[in-house]
Amino acid sequence: MTGEEIRQALALAEAAAREAGEALAGRGAGFEGIESADGRDIKLKADKSAEALILKRLSDDSDHAILSEEEGWVGQAGNTAWVVDPLDGSSNYNREIPLCAVSVALIDKGRPVLGVVHDFNRDELFSGARGVGATCNGRAISVSPIADMPQATLITGFPVNHDFSDRALTEAGREFSRWKKIRMIGSATLSTAWVACGRADRYQEDSIMLWDIAAGCALIEAAGGRVFYSDGPPEAPMNVMADNGHLPLEPGVLTPK
Repeated sequence: MTGEEIRQALALAEAAAREAGEALAGRGAGFEGIESADGRDIKLKADKSAEALILKRLSDDSDHAILSEEEGWVGQAGNTAWVVDPLDGSSNYNREIPLCAVSVALIDKGRPVLGVVHDFNRDELFSGARGVGATCNGRAISVSPIADMPQATLITGFPVNHDFSDRALTEAGREFSRWKKIRMIGSATLSTAWVACGRADRYQEDSIMLWDIAAGCALIEAAGGRVFYSDGPPEAPMNVMADNGHLPLEPGVLTPK
């Protein structure tokens, strides 16, 4: 993609994310109520309503296919595609916990090249792309300079299909003990955006979906960080680690993308 194409796509993503975020914040008709609650997962009417707004905006002004959490593929999948999570943090939204966001990203050959995250509760619009940089409400942002894990904050989460066996929880506890602070906020989209702006130093999670982290990973790279994730089709769960680029890496870390 050319620089001009990226800037145009970024402006479109910002408009789509802001429109959906404002509607979610208003909680009007079509944005209240639960569609389904399966195990640890929950789907709201708000997810569908916000998605419809985003899909219309993107489809009207772009020829790229769209991969969205609720609808799956819209259009013919290709090298370049939009990836959308209309409401990441649905459970938080349902309980009026103000930790949720809209996520719109563009991927090229499987790699996120630009991303927009709208934290509509705080009216923060994170936006960034490779070669352009990253901003929050128009102000430049960058990853943190922290290079020492005992001084760093890890932000993570347990996805709905997480292994809660004694062995898995013991391993998680061992990993957590190496960090100064651990944070779990219930939104991978916001977690990655917060790494991009330096509020946390590393985001790591297994079995997460691309639409949860695509925009945030693009933001992290645009803000000077690095992103690692496992290979696989865009519709499949993946393991992700994204950080400020200063923290140490260990043997076996995922291949950088």
